[in-house]
Parts: sequence; structure tokens; C-alpha cells
Amino acid sequence: MDVLINVFVALHIIGIGALLGGFLTQMKAMGAGTARFTPAMLHGALTMLVTGVALVGLHQADDHTVNNIKVGVKLALLVVILGLVYVKRDEERIDKALFGTVGGLTVTNILIATLWV
Repeated sequence: MDVLINVFVALHIIGIGALLGGFLTQMKAMGAGTARFTPAMLHGALTMLVTGVALVGLHQADDHTVNNIKVGVKLALLVVILGLVYVKRDEERIDKALFGTVGGLTVTNILIATLWV
């Protein structure tokens, strides 16, 4: 079971990398006001959602304790990120504040994952 959990953790990290990487590659465009949500950002957020839910289930099935408050906060942030990226995915230009919000929520999600014990 540990190998399966580790595979899903790796896939979860790949998802966050796609989401954050997509954001970081658009930073210069954000300054110019031409930033847009890339398909990598949408797919990364979806990957995080699917693998995150699977990880919670796998941990519970393996009798590990799960911090439900932490998982709930991370899920809420991810749902907001996913909603914003999904709704605005076809727009040519995204408002700087909205684009920055997605980046900030992504970084916040990472910090919660790593610093919340």
C-alpha cells in the first residue's frame, strides 16, 4: 500500500508543478496584461483534485490518521482555483488581480501542505 500511496503523492506533485509552472510562465505576460490560463494549469489542478481525493482514501484504508480540517481547507482552495481556471480558460486576457489570486492560492495550498503538521 505504501508504494501505491507514494505513486499518488508523485502524481499529486506533478499536478502542483503543472499548475504552478503554468502560472510562473505567465508572470511576464501578467505584467503586460496579457496573461491567460494555460491548459497545463487546468490539467494540473484536475490532477491535484483526483490524486488528492485518492490519497485521502488510501490513507484511510491503510488506517493512517487524516487531518480532515487540513484536507478540507486544501480542498476548498483547490476548488476555488479550479473554478477560476475552468471558467476563464478560454479568455484571451485575464485580469491581473484574478491571475495573481490563482497564483497566491496555489502557493498557499503548497504552504499548507508542507507547513501544517
